[in-house]
Amino acid sequence: NPKRAVYDRATVHAILDAAMICHLAYQIDGQPYCTPTIHWREGEWLYWHGSSASRALRAQANGAQGKGLRVCLTVTHLDGIVLARSAFNHSCNFRSAMIFGTAELVTDPAEKQAALLAITDRLIPGRNAELREMAAQEIKATSVMRMQIEAASAKVRAVNVGDDAEDGSHPVWAGVIPVLTTLGTPEPSPILPATTALPAHLAPFATGRKLDEALLETQATYEATRP
Repeated sequence: NPKRAVYDRATVHAILDAAMICHLAYQIDGQPYCTPTIHWREGEWLYWHGSSASRALRAQANGAQGKGLRVCLTVTHLDGIVLARSAFNHSCNFRSAMIFGTAELVTDPAEKQAALLAITDRLIPGRNAELREMAAQEIKATSVMRMQIEAASAKVRAVNVGDDAEDGSHPVWAGVIPVLTTLGTPEPSPILPATTALPAHLAPFATGRKLDEALLETQATYEATRP
């Protein structure tokens, strides 16, 4: 539906930043794949990571001619179930973004280590300062991929029912059922000492808060504090 299309970068960035999981579509030897993965954004670059042994990441990095694969990255938020008075007019409220670019492997050791720290700092600012340092073998075992946003579009539906005029008198309930992803009560590790307090850097993830609001806050903090 063209009227739902949005192309400004601020809207696209907000949809990306409010999510932890994206779906990454690509093709290997003629076979299409679509992989869910954690993503993070730095300006006009999107990052994801995985095992160095991953066939998918190796293919994304090398492509068919030694160049990175063309990929499509998508994010979708379901915000509501829209119930109309006809089956045809049922819908959902949503925010989605579709991004196109070319995958490339982050090979510089310092840049790779910084990217691996960035994924934690972006999601939970301040947590790296309290963690043990990554071991060299852990860094070696992980590949970091990135792509520059070459083209992007968003689609958004955030309205009530679009009933046809003649359906207005049909005697059945119509409206929107909101859909929210909220944060639950933290569940401590079974081997965590009882005296270990919940750290201050988890404040954005307060119980009952909407996940997308928390992620937008941590993204803003990350952008404000990174070099």
